[in-house]
Amino acid sequence: MPVEGPQLPVGTQVVLRVARPDADGGTAQRGATGRVSGVTPDGRYTVHLVDGRDATALRDQLSPRTAYQDEAIAVDQVDGDELVRNHTIYAAVVGSRAFGLDTDASDTDTRGVYVAPTEAFWSLAKPPTHVDGPEPEWFSWEVERFCELALKANPNLLEVLHSPLVVEQTPLGEELVGLREAFLSQLAYQTYSGYVLSQFKKLETDFRRDGAPKWKHVMHLIRLLLAARTLLAEGKLMVDVGPDRERLLAVKRGESSWADVERWRLSLHEELDQALTKTVLPATPDVGRVDAWLKSVRKRSVTCEARPE
Repeated sequence: MPVEGPQLPVGTQVVLRVARPDADGGTAQRGATGRVSGVTPDGRYTVHLVDGRDATALRDQLSPRTAYQDEAIAVDQVDGDELVRNHTIYAAVVGSRAFGLDTDASDTDTRGVYVAPTEAFWSLAKPPTHVDGPEPEWFSWEVERFCELALKANPNLLEVLHSPLVVEQTPLGEELVGLREAFLSQLAYQTYSGYVLSQFKKLETDFRRDGAPKWKHVMHLIRLLLAARTLLAEGKLMVDVGPDRERLLAVKRGESSWADVERWRLSLHEELDQALTKTVLPATPDVGRVDAWLKSVRKRSVTCEARPE
């Protein structure tokens, strides 16, 4: 008889989900605890109980102790899809279409921000910090998580706020976009250049091993450096690649040699270093301004929820 569910290693603390006969002819009650001591030839688990008795049980008659306790106090989870559908304040197309690097075969990737009702945080079941879906190629963050990551200069989130292809924007979304300069800081130097450097090391290994890297990935890493250079030099995040489009697409098609790409990358790193010495960006983002706005969003949510219909 096969074991149902993930196999439990010997020594795992478990709880009986149902009453089971013990080896002495008695009954081990539901909720009895012990440790897995082995698996019988017919696929049953042998459990050595805390009182010294032994019992056998199928996999679906056992739960790891911590999982059993979590299940016992579980409350209904917040519906992430509902949050995205009814509480999104901002969404924009990102990726190749926003960069101006799309082809007929390109996906349409959308990223959004939703505001979970303040009341939802008063439960043991907190709202999800992010939701994948409900539509294909659509990923969203709860506004607090979004702000936290954007303040750390995460390139993916900064580009959401600066995408030229906005698909949804409420008054709160307009406020968030109005704050986008507050997220910009010299932290971008570490997040952009550090990520590119680490990824190029991996691509270089691929090139030595396989004779060719993943050229689409190479193109996007160069694009990140171009964006970072402009951000540090001018204080503006440009998402569309503009005049660099054809050169980047040539990289994607594998029409540029690795040596040429490497020279371009090193040149951009040098320009990035120079831009940092003269940048107009502050050393750190305006955390206070963003935090004050987030608090106001939570307070307004409470007011709206309390308002009689």
